[in-house]
Amino acid sequence: MIFAAGLGTRFKPWTDQHPKALARINGKSLLHRNIEYLQQYGIRDVVVNVHHFADQIIAAVNESTGWGSTIHISDERDEVLETGGGLLKAAPLLGNERFITCNVDILTDLDISTLIAFHETHRPLISFGVTDRPSSRQFLFDNTNQLCGWKNNQTGEVKMARTKHDLTPRSYSCVAVFEPEVFSLMRSHDFSGKFSLTDVYLRLATEHSILGFDHSGDRLIDVGKPEAVEKAQALFP
Repeated sequence: MIFAAGLGTRFKPWTDQHPKALARINGKSLLHRNIEYLQQYGIRDVVVNVHHFADQIIAAVNESTGWGSTIHISDERDEVLETGGGLLKAAPLLGNERFITCNVDILTDLDISTLIAFHETHRPLISFGVTDRPSSRQFLFDNTNQLCGWKNNQTGEVKMARTKHDLTPRSYSCVAVFEPEVFSLMRSHDFSGKFSLTDVYLRLATEHSILGFDHSGDRLIDVGKPEAVEKAQALFP
C-alpha cells in the first residue's frame, strides 16, 4: 500500500492545485517512482489511498495503466484518515496475506528483499525501516531492535510501550512489513476513524514484537517540502 491521501500542506503552493503524489522528480511523479520502486522487488499489486485532488491521482493511474502494476484505489474523499485509519479502511483490499506499506513522499533505495528476510528470520508482527539520521520525532529501540517507545525531539514528549533502559533513537523510513493479523488487533484495541500508525505501533508493541530494521547508509529523502525537490533530483536521477 502506498499512502497518498495527505493534504500536502508543507508542499504548497503545488498542493493548492495538485496532490503531492503527482509532484515530479526528474520527470516522474512521486507516485510513479514508488510504483517502480516496488516493482523492483516483484510487487505489482498495489493499493493507493486518495483524498486530496483524488480525481487527478485516479486519472494519472488510468492514463498510465498503473505504470505496469495493478492499482486498487482506497477512496478517502469523504475524510482523510491518516496512515493508521487509511490502512484499516484499506484492509478489504489488502486481503489475508503479509503486505508492505510506504509513503508516497518518501524516496529511498532500502532493499525490500533484505527487509523481508529480516522479518522472516525474526517473525515479528511488524518490521519497519529506520535509519540513524536527525528527525523531529524518533522511535526508541532496545538492543534487540524491539520497539520500546517514541520521542518528540522538539517538545521532549516521550511515549513508552515497554520499560527499558539504554534505548537507541532511530528515524522512521516509512517502509513497513505487516503480518495480516494486525487488522484484527487494531480492531480489538478499538482503533477507528482517523489515527496514525505511530499510535498503532506503540499500542501493539506493549504485547507484540515490532522491530526496527536499521538500513542507515541507504539513500532516503522526505520530499515533504518544495525545497527538498532539488536534493531529491540529485539523489534519484
